[in-house]
Amino acid sequence: MRIVFRCDPALVEILPRPMPAREALPDWLRAMPRTAFSGAHGQDLRTVKQCPPFVDAMAHGFVIPLPCDVTVSRGRLSWHWDLPPLASRLHPRAPFSFHVPAQLEGSPFHDPDRMIVKFNSFWTVELEPGWSLFALHPANRMDLPFRLLTGLVDADRFSDIGILFPATWTDPAFEGVLPRGTPIAQCFPVPRQPLELVHEAMDPPAVERYDQVATALLSGPGVYRKRYRARRSGAVEQGPVQVGGVEE
Repeated sequence: MRIVFRCDPALVEILPRPMPAREALPDWLRAMPRTAFSGAHGQDLRTVKQCPPFVDAMAHGFVIPLPCDVTVSRGRLSWHWDLPPLASRLHPRAPFSFHVPAQLEGSPFHDPDRMIVKFNSFWTVELEPGWSLFALHPANRMDLPFRLLTGLVDADRFSDIGILFPATWTDPAFEGVLPRGTPIAQCFPVPRQPLELVHEAMDPPAVERYDQVATALLSGPGVYRKRYRARRSGAVEQGPVQVGGVEE
């Protein structure tokens, strides 16, 4: 899958670039323990750091990075970003714009006192014909003070201008700096094809396979990783799987 990112020529050496999501895994994932004691079980259990589906979701696709440091103080966002003159006269120069709360009225996201930010994208995204771009909040990143609204864009056709990423600001108590490069959106291409949904009862061989897999899963850890998990770029064949410095 070839994905083409373009930006204003004046910004090509300034902007942080969209990157594979596996390169933007958070420090807390690397730092968290591989096991933790469970009082309910009376023993150490593996944490989600050793759960391939959990980590693979965080490492899937690519992320759009915040283009500059943004300071949050007393509910106000500010930034100091000295941009050169841009080739496009209608190109945004601020990392944010905003929606009014009324635009979410009637939805679970609506809060008349909650800010709705709109991340301006400084990169256009072009996909191959027949593919759309699925954009969502960075997977499992509940530590971020915002929540991106999920969207689907036909980026094989809509690719001449940057995509805007709206988000609700969910942590009004947050004070500090969102650093340049913070993932604001996690994206991946999806094919525009109709789904064929088939529903059927398991036949005897399927029931037998079910029991065999269930028995294997109950016998010890690592069954999914060793037998079923597809190899991904950057992973190793044997031993704990490395994803951006995180072992699974």
